[in-house]
Formats: sequence, C-alpha cells, structure tokens
Amino acid sequence: MRALTMVAPGELAITDVAEPGNDGVLLQVEMVGLCGSDLNSYRGNNPMVSYPRIPGHEIAATVLEGSEKYPAGTRVTVSPYTSCGCCASCRNGRVNACEFNQTLGVQRDGALTERIRVPEEKLYTSPSLSLRELCLVEPLTIGFHAVAQGRVTERDTVAIFGCGGVGLGAVAGAAFRGTQTIAIDQDDDKLEIARAAGAVHLINTRREDAAVKLKEITGCGPDVVIEAIGLPETFRMAVEQVAFTGRVVYIGYAKQPVSYETKLFVQKELNIMGSRNALAGDFLEVIAMLEARRFPVERAISAVVGMGEASDYIARWAANPAAMKKIMVQVH
Repeated sequence: MRALTMVAPGELAITDVAEPGNDGVLLQVEMVGLCGSDLNSYRGNNPMVSYPRIPGHEIAATVLEGSEKYPAGTRVTVSPYTSCGCCASCRNGRVNACEFNQTLGVQRDGALTERIRVPEEKLYTSPSLSLRELCLVEPLTIGFHAVAQGRVTERDTVAIFGCGGVGLGAVAGAAFRGTQTIAIDQDDDKLEIARAAGAVHLINTRREDAAVKLKEITGCGPDVVIEAIGLPETFRMAVEQVAFTGRVVYIGYAKQPVSYETKLFVQKELNIMGSRNALAGDFLEVIAMLEARRFPVERAISAVVGMGEASDYIARWAANPAAMKKIMVQVH
C-alpha cells in the first residue's frame, strides 16, 4: 500500500509499505492534517524523529473491520499517543505526559498511509462531524488541554498568546467554557479567525502594546495566560501580565533559555504549569464544541491536497510558514 514518507529532511516520497499487522482496529485513512511538528520534522529540526518516517497524527478514518462499539463504516478520529502505564505520569493518571510516549508520525510511523491499525480505546467518533472536522479534533485538543490545565471557568478572563493552530484551540476551548477570551497575535487574519472561534478581544502586537491593552481590558490582568508561541519574551510577558494569584500555562517550547524576574512567582503567588498532548476528556470536549458548530472549520484550513501534491505544499509551507494555516492531505 502507498505511504507518504519523509525519506530525509526536506525529502518526501510516495513509497510502498507493508500492510498493518493484526493488532487493533483496522482503519482506512481518509484524511490527515499536518502541524508544526510535521514541519519541524521536514526541516530536520525535530530531535525525536529519525528517518525514514511516515508522518501524520491528525487523523480522520473509516473503520474497515469493526467491533461492537465501532462497526464497519464508522467514521473516527484517533488519539495518537501511547502510555506505558508504569511511569510517574501514568501512575498519577496523567497518561498524556507519559515519560515514554510515542506519538504517531514522530517516534513511530504515522497515518499518512492507506490503512492503519490502532487500539480501540484510542478511537473517538461523532455521527454529525465531517471528515475535515474529525481531522481537526486532535490538534484542537492540545489547546483544550491547556485550558483544562489552567482550571478555566466562566468567571475568568483568559489571554492567549499566539493564534496558530494550537493557540486557536486554546481560544476555542476558553470560549467554550464561557470565559472572556483575549487573543494576541501579529497577524490580522489569524486574529479574525480567533474572533470567529470565540475571542471577545483582539490585540495585534504589531500595532498595539499588549501590556497596555491587557491593562485596559482587564484592569488587574488576566486570570489565566496561555502561551502558545514559544518565545522568551512571551514566556516572560505571561508572568508579568497575569493577575495576582493567576495561572500561567505554557504550551510552546522556547527555543532559547528564558530569564525571569522570579520575585513575581512568589509576589503574585502564581501557579505556573506546562501542558502536553491531551487526555480523553479533551477529545470529548472538542467533539462537543465542534458538534455545536462553535469553530470556523473552513477558515482554519489553508488547503486540502492529494498525496501526490503534498510534497510541493509542504515545501512551500517550509519556505513561508506564515502563509499557511492548516494543510490536510486527502488519502482516499
């Protein structure tokens, strides 16, 4: 069967691969979304990837060999993570942060192939969601999990730094919980999509001072700040701008060391948290949000392309990341 394989950094090819084994539910892959980790793998900047590697962990598929819970023909999406059951994270019930996690398309071959098998417990379905919507579930769960980590409630004001795919998930997740949500970015198009996802206030930092605007909007600072960019300056700004006794959630990875005025940690008595991957509850919450038609699905997708076109689109994306939002690859 065919697969789209990263043969080496910067090199993609359609290859012939073996059929999947016998363990798990057999799926026909319909559509796969690409995210920033796939782009980093293509560029050779993902230290967790070895080559050759079949990418793909944002999945919409159809069950081929069914079970009582998922009969043949059921459309599903997939949680792409593994958990060992033994490490500290797993013992604490936080399997999303398993020390030995292997994500599809990263530490192991992914879904950009015609058929895959996955454990039944990794499947999620909704009779009312389209393939494109199912394909968006996993990337949106990353932001929703950050919102859950921040213990966001309808009483909070939440500021999200970054309105890329992950940040949009956080915007949608905060808005779905009924919060006053503030989206911060440098791109007007991304900010307008964030508005459609539920942001009440928009701050474009090319034209406006984020600190000044946050003060104007909130008075004493946001109750929760979610950082989804990964820059030292936004890592620091999250701590500086959050309200006293607020919560800061980091999703992004800063590429350089970050220095802080650490007295703010104590003076404000902050809760500072990381957020990684997603849990089952996050998948169910995203599906409920999409079923409620609370997310601008079509505006969040830049292109849907066939496997034969994917290499060209990914190369264009690598050359100009700001020009693309979400690329989806139609497998069948």
